Amino acid sequence: MPVFRARVQVSLRPSVLDPAGEATRAAAARLGVEGIRQLRIGKSIELELEAPDRQLAQSQLELLSDRLLANPVIENWCLELLDSNGEQQP
Repeated sequence: MPVFRARVQVSLRPSVLDPAGEATRAAAARLGVEGIRQLRIGKSIELELEAPDRQLAQSQLELLSDRLLANPVIENWCLELLDSNGEQQP
């Protein structure tokens, strides 16, 4: 059975405050890194999934992303299906 590699990027919705991002931005300024206007923290999840075809893999990955990997109330997610080299597929 084919193995599909995927990357899911999860980020807070723009309307949600990001205290971790603000703390990191402030810490960067204390380190002497100036000019960061905005910094938001998210997460990146990489996984491999066995599925008979790309369409089923995509639908299963979308279900995982929406119901398990991200909290749809406060987070957005973006799914990338990757080829065997880790590059995004069209």
